[in-house]
Amino acid sequence: MLPRGCKLPKIDAIRDTLKVIDVSKIRVILKDTVRKARENKVFTNGTIDGYVVAAIDGTQTYNSDKKSCDKCLKASKKGKKEQRNFHSSVVLSTIGDRARLVLDFEPYRAGVDKAEKDEGELTTAKRLIERTTTDHKGLIDVIVYDAIGCNSEWLNACDEVEVDAIVRVKCNNINSVKEIKKQVNKSEPVLVWKDDASYESVTVYEGFFRMQKGEKELRFVKFRMKSHDKKYTQIMIVTTCIDMKLDTIFRIIRGRQDIENSIFNYLKKECGLEHCYVHGGDAIEAVLCLKFIAANLVRLFYYRRIRKSVVTQVELIRLLKKGLYLIKRSPAYVFSTA
Repeated sequence: MLPRGCKLPKIDAIRDTLKVIDVSKIRVILKDTVRKARENKVFTNGTIDGYVVAAIDGTQTYNSDKKSCDKCLKASKKGKKEQRNFHSSVVLSTIGDRARLVLDFEPYRAGVDKAEKDEGELTTAKRLIERTTTDHKGLIDVIVYDAIGCNSEWLNACDEVEVDAIVRVKCNNINSVKEIKKQVNKSEPVLVWKDDASYESVTVYEGFFRMQKGEKELRFVKFRMKSHDKKYTQIMIVTTCIDMKLDTIFRIIRGRQDIENSIFNYLKKECGLEHCYVHGGDAIEAVLCLKFIAANLVRLFYYRRIRKSVVTQVELIRLLKKGLYLIKRSPAYVFSTA
């Protein structure tokens, strides 16, 4: 960002700049990073079985009992009268075998006053997919969401932007979902496979139904897994992917954990995503945007150039920091990507 020999600004100057910076200009860089990756055919073969699959989830980024700004969300501390100030965002990221990139994110909007509630995750998520599918038309084939998206409101929103949806089913009060659960539990399995590396066997049940206020027929699938120690677990999903193969759906719903492990956990543990650098203005959103841009560039460099020679991204960061330190003394390249 700065020419060679230019003196770096002090931290106070950086903080003051972040408060008044035009976040839309930084978002253009994030958008162009994903666009360039697409042009370079990163997603040509899809991320899971030929489909470009993205996972969406909400995460809390910063919280503080002392610092606050007009965009802070408020929550009562357990057993105390004081309120906790925090920021949360909904993040959309690719998952699967390719470079896992953050496509976009959207912060929750705080209530205007004490009488008005803060924005919910589902409302924020709908705004996010509308913008992302407009910025990257035709990129995403399937969006995976947790149980909060198991309703006609979310499924209709995905249908409007012409993207298929897969959502987890847990405890659900929707009558149509309760009814299809009963039907599937009494039905015979449609498929059983025993060649999965993680399980001794996987039994699959499915049925078709419609939600009230839903615009399309939906597919209900239950996977009942028997582990090698003879314990049983199950995953239930609702999807608009009527013709998709069952083994592909199974890989997609299991791959949803990538957004937790490869995005949130990695950025929070290794990149200080939870550290609150500055409150006020658009600073929080600007810092998040810069972090996601940096993470995407590192992932693309790792995936496209050196993943065979460097085992983990943490090791890559260590080598980059070492190279930045040594480059002052030697003009040699930090890496050989031949």
